[in-house]
Amino acid sequence: LTIPAGTVITAGQGFDKYLLVEQGAKIMVKGTAEKPVIMTGVEKRAGSWGGLIINGYAPLTSGQKSANTEINPEYPYGGDQPEDNSGSIEYLVLEYCGAQDNDNVEHNSLTLDGVGSGTKIANVFAYAGADDGVELFGGSVSVENFLAVDMDDDMFDVTQGWCGKLTNAYGVWRDGHVSTEKDPRGCEVDGNHDGNYPGDSHQSNFVMENVTIELAQAPSQDKGKYVNDVFKIRRGASAKIINALVKGQGQAENFINTTDKKGNGSLTITYNNQLTTPVFGKMIKYGAESEVNATEDKSLKGCDTALFAWTGYKFPDVKFESLKGNIAKDMTLDASVAYMLDGPLFVKKGATLTIPAGTVITAGQGFDKYLLVEQGAKIMVKGTAEKP
Repeated sequence: LTIPAGTVITAGQGFDKYLLVEQGAKIMVKGTAEKPVIMTGVEKRAGSWGGLIINGYAPLTSGQKSANTEINPEYPYGGDQPEDNSGSIEYLVLEYCGAQDNDNVEHNSLTLDGVGSGTKIANVFAYAGADDGVELFGGSVSVENFLAVDMDDDMFDVTQGWCGKLTNAYGVWRDGHVSTEKDPRGCEVDGNHDGNYPGDSHQSNFVMENVTIELAQAPSQDKGKYVNDVFKIRRGASAKIINALVKGQGQAENFINTTDKKGNGSLTITYNNQLTTPVFGKMIKYGAESEVNATEDKSLKGCDTALFAWTGYKFPDVKFESLKGNIAKDMTLDASVAYMLDGPLFVKKGATLTIPAGTVITAGQGFDKYLLVEQGAKIMVKGTAEKP
């Protein structure tokens, strides 16, 4: 199936409205930055239709020679051809996907089932999906330049032995977005499928490079209004995440979590945490210290938003400013700015620091992150009951 630049496909409402590329078939999405291919729903809401599913012959966890497609078990995927070619995708918009049959069976915006490395996928925009932005069920395909906005569940999901690379991934929860899922995540990673085949040698083992997770929603601990884990790596998975930026005022329970009752995972990550509201669980949750090799680097910038200029999407404007050093003259902070305390901050003799209502200052990790008002200096914290 070849879909030329500028084509628009509108799906009717319902779980049975989806496009499935079977094993041995190919899809060639030939969009351009000026004329992307658009797949949308007649109803402009998340969960309107089923999305795009591609089935290939690439390997799954080694105990599985093949598996059945989640949304239609008549169609298998998986095999012994890691370089299998299911076609190519360039400049594709997937809107309002994720129709649900029941609590355990629902569509993602893009589902890649056992898709091989011969398949080329780049420049995809998933918008307002009722499940995941992309879910990789095994295979070895790599994906470049993926933007996921307002997913109901996970922004990026890995399972069943995926061994490819995701480069330039940007996930956003906009202000006001509410999830209906019990555990939405930025990245959810399983080594195997739902804890099955835990002893297999071929578990998910992959790289993500240049990743931004932006939580732009108002801080909240109400279910559905916060992310369960920013990075959840479990069930035998091994992940390497390079240059990850996490930012915004939204809340998460845990930042990194490698624990699970069906088996833990392992993660090596370099990250820059610029969330202005601290997590209310753990920064790093693990079963054993060896599971996590995490390095924080405040210079990391994550994914470049310029890669998604072709989508027309306007990214949330999050102002950010670092605080450290000396305040030698009167200074008033701005409640609309997210402040990060990156080192000791001293208010010097004769100076006054004024902090208006609603200001949030988030401190980095460590003994040297503090605010000290010296003798002869003043601090004026002007919070209110409504805006502390």
